[in-house]
Amino acid sequence: MIYYHTMAKDKIAITIEKDLLKKLDELVEGEVYPNRSVAIQEAVSEKIVRMEKTRLARECAKLDKLYEQELAEEILAAEHVEWDEY
Repeated sequence: MIYYHTMAKDKIAITIEKDLLKKLDELVEGEVYPNRSVAIQEAVSEKIVRMEKTRLARECAKLDKLYEQELAEEILAAEHVEWDEY
């Protein structure tokens, strides 16, 4: 059973293509989702997460890989000196 968050919610109205609505209703009828609202909320949430990951990938691509590698090695070397011996 899937449990959905009970956060504060706002009501909105949307316009949707008939074929898409039919597929959405089939998911609800097939008990994949309890209702249209939950299905749409989950779809929007998943899309936002994917967009954020894409943005993170674009921002990471802008990094200077050589500089980042040197910085990481410098930090690891400094941490190694501070580690206790076992």
